[in-house]
Amino acid sequence: MESRDWDERYAASELVWGGEPNRWVVREVAGLAPGRALDLAAGEGRNGIWLAGRGWQVTGLDFSAVAVERAGRLTAQLPAEVAGRLTWRHGDARTFAAPPTGYDLVLVAYLQLPAADRRAALRRAAAALAPGGTLLVVGHDTTNLTEGVGGPQDPRVLFTPEDVLADLAGTGLRTVRAERVRRPVAAEADHRAPAGEDGGRAEALDALVRLERTG
Repeated sequence: MESRDWDERYAASELVWGGEPNRWVVREVAGLAPGRALDLAAGEGRNGIWLAGRGWQVTGLDFSAVAVERAGRLTAQLPAEVAGRLTWRHGDARTFAAPPTGYDLVLVAYLQLPAADRRAALRRAAAALAPGGTLLVVGHDTTNLTEGVGGPQDPRVLFTPEDVLADLAGTGLRTVRAERVRRPVAAEADHRAPAGEDGGRAEALDALVRLERTG
């Protein structure tokens, strides 16, 4: 999808992904000491706002100008102390220029791109990390197409944990976690889907990779 397509999608709904942070972001980041964070493909800012509420100084970047504007409006409704920790920018995760000082956390959540574009974005994300920093990548797993619900139906933009590790080979990052995780879709505002045939909650399959720059 081009930036114009994302603008149209965001403009058609009040909150496309809901207001709550992604469950995997919460699980992986809650124990980290707050520092400087970069939220790539930030959307309407749900994860960045959650991070700022926990003391992080957050820069959010998104391809859609509509999403960035909406994130700014949501920020204006926050307490001044939290809002002051948030900066939103319109930009492309594949080509952004990171500051030389680096970030303590770089978050790439549900950035679904064809393989070459994904690799470019992830390697830039890795380059943006400060020593000791954490890179967290979460997205729709390739198996979600046949075994899960919701998410993109184009296999070219889905990926596995192994794909992420291959994209980041040679960047000097240490793998903390690389796994496929099941997300109860009905429990989150994003990617809703009907319950399974047995009446239970449907599940989406996500790829989750957490890495650290050790030096």
